[in-house]
Amino acid sequence: MNNKNIYKDLKQLGGETKLPDSPDTALLESVANPQFDLDYMVRFTAPEFTSLCPITGQPDFAYLMIDYIPDQHLVESKSLKLYLGAYRNHGAFHEDCTLQIARRLIKEIKPKWLRMGGYWYPRGGMPIDVFFAYGDIPNGVWIPDQSVPPYRGRG
Repeated sequence: MNNKNIYKDLKQLGGETKLPDSPDTALLESVANPQFDLDYMVRFTAPEFTSLCPITGQPDFAYLMIDYIPDQHLVESKSLKLYLGAYRNHGAFHEDCTLQIARRLIKEIKPKWLRMGGYWYPRGGMPIDVFFAYGDIPNGVWIPDQSVPPYRGRG
C-alpha cells in the first residue's frame, strides 16, 4: 500500500484549524489502516476533556481513555483532538458525553473492538466514571489495563 495516498483526502492535518462549534459539526477523519492484516490496539488519552453541565452551564472535567482495535480505518489524531475540543461548549451529562464519543468513533471507523473509560472529576462531591465496550477482542491482542486510579479526594 502506498502510504502517501492514504493521507491525500485529509482536510485538517498540516494546517491551522479552527475548533468546531459543536461535536455535531466536527469533522472526524479517518485514514486507511496500512497494517490492517494485523490485530493491534491503539490508545488515545485525553486528560483535560471539558464539557458543560446541561442544567447549570458549569464546566465538567474528565480524563478520557479510548482504546480500540482498528479494522480497515484509523482515526486521524488531530481530527479526534478537535472533535473532543468541540465538547467544551457542549451541554450534556457525563454518561451522554462519554457514549456520544464512543458511538461516533464506531460510526466513523468501524473498529473491531472499542473500549472507552470516562473518568469524571467530582461535581457536588461525587465523581462519576462511565465505561463502555463494543465488539470482541481478537485472540492474541495485548489489552493493557487503563490504570486510571479511582478518585480519592483527601482520603
